[in-house]
Amino acid sequence: MRDLFIEIYESIRRNKLRTVLTGFAVAWGIFMLIVLLGAGNGLINSFGQASGSFASNTIAVYPGRTSEPYDGLQSGRRITLQDQDMALTLGPAFAAHVDDITPTVGTSVTVVRGRKRSSGYLEGNYPSRLDVEKIKLRYGRFIDRKDLEENRKVVVIPERMAENLLPDGRDVKALMGERLKINGIMYRVVGITASDLMSSDNLMFAPFTTVKKVYNKGNDIDDFTFSFHGLDTEEANEEFEKTYRAAINLRHRASPTDNGALWLENRFTQNLQMGKARRVLNIALWIIGLFTLLGGIVGVSNIMLITVKERTHEFGIRKAIGASPLSITKLIMAESVTITTIFGYVGMVAGLVACEVLDKTLGSSTMDIMGEQIAVLIDPTVGVNVALEATLLLIVAGTIAGLVPALKAARVRPIEALRAE
Repeated sequence: MRDLFIEIYESIRRNKLRTVLTGFAVAWGIFMLIVLLGAGNGLINSFGQASGSFASNTIAVYPGRTSEPYDGLQSGRRITLQDQDMALTLGPAFAAHVDDITPTVGTSVTVVRGRKRSSGYLEGNYPSRLDVEKIKLRYGRFIDRKDLEENRKVVVIPERMAENLLPDGRDVKALMGERLKINGIMYRVVGITASDLMSSDNLMFAPFTTVKKVYNKGNDIDDFTFSFHGLDTEEANEEFEKTYRAAINLRHRASPTDNGALWLENRFTQNLQMGKARRVLNIALWIIGLFTLLGGIVGVSNIMLITVKERTHEFGIRKAIGASPLSITKLIMAESVTITTIFGYVGMVAGLVACEVLDKTLGSSTMDIMGEQIAVLIDPTVGVNVALEATLLLIVAGTIAGLVPALKAARVRPIEALRAE
């Protein structure tokens, strides 16, 4: 075994540049595979966290504009959702599937605390909004039933807004129980929501009844979200949406098939589609990475063929003095495996380091999508087990790459090899 390693070392030492260039191709292949998988995981985690911020069995309903004339009315009419739409949703027509409903109504406001001020959006809500939107509380509580029944002027504010309203260095918890002037009206702070890369920095929550009364909203509401059950397939959800849209549209004298009059955001079907997209993305990244890896493996195979040709004379002498074909095969394959293992390990380590760098840089950046701050990449890393599996795959491929040159070397006839220059 020691003699085998010495021979491999001498062969590599005699061809340093060629070995390094071949090894670079191998290391680059495994490096790109790991970085691609890491970036893909980051994107998947980012979209997963965005979709995970809502309960999956919910449909959000938003008003729109009619896109076609109906019942003597022109297209382009703006639809306004009202309390009657909620009553219809909770009525007997959809009782088999609809569980609960969470309406919202809001307005843009200015928040003042002493000399500090901040702009925000005050949204009237029900207690169920906490679970529907999976809101994370940092301190205090959310809106409760008594707040609604008594039209209390209480508010839940985001953590970053709390930081802006306080002097530097003060803990946001100091705002709990304080009163803030919101558009000239005093509200008591009862809760502070956690701010992260996926949350809005200016969205405040107050009792639905309070916002409706203070801002004279009448029967109008901005939007509502309802939870449902018994719709377990994409086809069942599509059929339900079709029936539901027709019912709400007809109440507003819009065509039953007018998709512009009412916007439905079905988070159950979105999650199904997201799952399909994640699987396709993962497969695509593996295919691209493996083809990149294949380039390095082909390079190893070509180099070993060149090595066999250069050492044909040497192999002839070995066989003439009694070396077996198996020993020559073992020598060539061992050299191939050594190159792929060493440089594969280097590429694996470099790839893991690159993923950590991505996490520290792009992992903390965000992009604005429809007014929401979405993290670009969340934890764009690859598990060590996946990296080791990829490297093991590379070593197996390196073994296969050295097989053809090794068999060619083993078939060399001593008499012909001795004539070779």
